[in-house]
Amino acid sequence: MSAIYSYACKDCEGLETCSGEVKAATEDEVWKLMELHAVIAHGEDPSSWDDETRQYLGTLIKSG
Repeated sequence: MSAIYSYACKDCEGLETCSGEVKAATEDEVWKLMELHAVIAHGEDPSSWDDETRQYLGTLIKSG
């Protein structure tokens, strides 16, 4: 059985009211879905995320 990776926006500081959540077979796919969600739901430009932001977001990705 392979791992499932997930990210829930509500786990991110300041986004506790967001119901966005993604699940995928790979961590890379979760990142792509997180970035798409950020664009659509929050009007963010993921290309502007600095290394510190990406490191923090990476800690919020769960596997199981």
